[in-house]
Amino acid sequence: MKQERHARRRRTTAPHRNGEAADAALFEHPAERERGVAHKGCETLYRDDLREAVRVVNAGGVILYPTDTIWGIGCDATNADAVRRVYDIKRRADSKALITLVDSVAKVAAMVPDMPNVAWDMVELSTEPLTIIYETARMVADNLKAEDGSLAIRVTREEFSRLLCQRVKRPLVSTSANVSGEPAPRCFADISSEILDAVDYVCTSRRDETHNPPASRIVKLGKGGEVKLIR
Repeated sequence: MKQERHARRRRTTAPHRNGEAADAALFEHPAERERGVAHKGCETLYRDDLREAVRVVNAGGVILYPTDTIWGIGCDATNADAVRRVYDIKRRADSKALITLVDSVAKVAAMVPDMPNVAWDMVELSTEPLTIIYETARMVADNLKAEDGSLAIRVTREEFSRLLCQRVKRPLVSTSANVSGEPAPRCFADISSEILDAVDYVCTSRRDETHNPPASRIVKLGKGGEVKLIR
């Protein structure tokens, strides 16, 4: 069964190597479709907030939004100017890459040429937020990648950030809402006024939560599918 699943993945990922458009439905896991139906109520709850966040992101702006871990500073991951603003807000050198957030493993497969089979399994089986650093990636701004060309990507299953990714239809930057070197906020109330004033839109959803989940686990995939734990 596992060999059959991997064979199916290799066949469906092959068109990307030829530069053809990705068909997300080919990659979508059945459980993700079920979650999509279950979260229709959340889509209604977050409707106005999502609409404004999408408008700002599509206009090249920077937002502050809730994620599957801590609150994050985000923007369109394909917009180099917006990514540069995030580095400036964080007062962080652009040699230190940022995390990219997507809503499904389908998006990862489109971004990562020859996505390793082990990555499929890790994403599908993970029960907690998991960020994977891939050796190469495409479809994002160059200044989002590390100096070696690698890119950190995480699939979010949290309702708000998932719906936001779906509506923007592009990967999002996701980096902790703090100036580099300072403690990451545990909840919205911990975010400094400097960060709040620096972004173009502050999402209104989930602000009343007193504690967010911790930062994600991070692993790096090497050649041949070797896995190295980073955090």
